[in-house]
Amino acid sequence: MSNPAQKPPEHLEMEDGTSIAWLNDGTDPASANACGTFWLGGFKSDMRGSKAEVLADHARTANRSFVRFDYSGHGESGGEFTDGTISSWLEQAHAVFSSCAPGRRVLIGSSMGGWIAVLLARRLIEAGHAGRLGGLVLIAPAADMTKDLMWDKYGSDFRDEVMRLGKYERPSEYSDEPYVITRALIEDGADHLLLEKGLQMPCPVRILQGEDDPDVPWQHALKTYHALRGEDVMLQLIKHGDHRLSSEQNLALLSETAEALCAQADRQR
Repeated sequence: MSNPAQKPPEHLEMEDGTSIAWLNDGTDPASANACGTFWLGGFKSDMRGSKAEVLADHARTANRSFVRFDYSGHGESGGEFTDGTISSWLEQAHAVFSSCAPGRRVLIGSSMGGWIAVLLARRLIEAGHAGRLGGLVLIAPAADMTKDLMWDKYGSDFRDEVMRLGKYERPSEYSDEPYVITRALIEDGADHLLLEKGLQMPCPVRILQGEDDPDVPWQHALKTYHALRGEDVMLQLIKHGDHRLSSEQNLALLSETAEALCAQADRQR
């Protein structure tokens, strides 16, 4: 696998002055005719993680455009992580998608990025831009996570501390630093809940879910599967798979799944 970490990112300035770092791999997005891909990372992850790197390598090989970015407070973007909300991260995703990722795209969202991918898709559908969606690949999608996977799951001590102190520091098995979950994140997330109402999907959706995921249980992925209504929605449960799904076999499956949706979108042009 190549090392795109040596390639400096470009930056998109948001209206509030926050600088959002982004990269394009593969073909020039402005001149790409084939369907491209668009990466949305997870909570406190960054655009140079293993899954994004594999997809970047695939884009270069397949001659497709692959655009990825860091939310504010993540990776190489500006801003503080604790100032982030689902609203602000969705706005940044939409801005990068609109300004830096033209053409038809398969949205690929991991964990929280899966939620934001569906929210971005809903925004495009409501704005009459459903034609830009080549499909969605959702990896352990943490849709409605602020309610289902945080507020309802972590118990009364968590809820009391969030309301009293404005934040809760949760130990992370993926980092030496704790995950800081703020009251603003929880309250803002309530404005973006979508699993109860559901969403009609005009494009193919593929959900890749590990059976042994401790952070986003497979039952939650099944709930997401039922909420996304459409003619071509599939859930693939991976035996013994964890949350990251970053083994060589799982990464190959991810690339194959994204490429299959891109090729399908190309045939429908």
